[in-house]
Amino acid sequence: MLQVVLATSNAHKVAELEEVFREVRLNDVRLLSLKEAAKGKVLTEPAETGKTFRENAIIKAMGYAAQTEMLCLADDSGLEVEALGGKPGVISSHYSTDGRETGLSRAQRDAANNQRLLKELEGVPEEKRGARFVCVMALAQPLKKAIVYTCEGRFEGRIGVPPRVPAGKDGFGYDPLFLVGPQHAQTSAELPPKRKNELSHRGQAARDMAAYLWEYLSKKR
Repeated sequence: MLQVVLATSNAHKVAELEEVFREVRLNDVRLLSLKEAAKGKVLTEPAETGKTFRENAIIKAMGYAAQTEMLCLADDSGLEVEALGGKPGVISSHYSTDGRETGLSRAQRDAANNQRLLKELEGVPEEKRGARFVCVMALAQPLKKAIVYTCEGRFEGRIGVPPRVPAGKDGFGYDPLFLVGPQHAQTSAELPPKRKNELSHRGQAARDMAAYLWEYLSKKR
């Protein structure tokens, strides 16, 4: 059984990744939370100073791999809106505070981020509200202090116009605002979880990573 530390405290991300791994029957991999991997030690959260999703994913994977002395899988993801020049980008989870951590709960941050995004897009017509979710995953091993593999997924759509959005209860973050392309008939938060995993940026990256882990395990057998 290959044990892999999953470098996140976001329960939604954990659940989505576990579901994808189950779908591809990757039964020889056990995902450990940071708490499980720490074994009572206090882990220091790596400073995400990268300017791209890939840089931040690598920073987290390398940082936690070194601290836990285990294979570590990290991701960095966010929203890019064309009319805003690619913002919120790497500060997607703290967009309302320009990337600063202020102690708000996840739900409070999501609400504030969504409010700012809609405010900044006021007056922008639907056809110019194109957007995409991006997810980059990185796998690091501690012994060689190196990145083993990286992969990326993209989820294309657009930001809806109120009162059509926010809508849906099955997502988090910007999901209630994100109308899924190409028909733009549903928000990401309105999709059934299984369908969302099939289409989403994180689902795409997770399937790519799962395929790599299959290969990684086969070489060890």
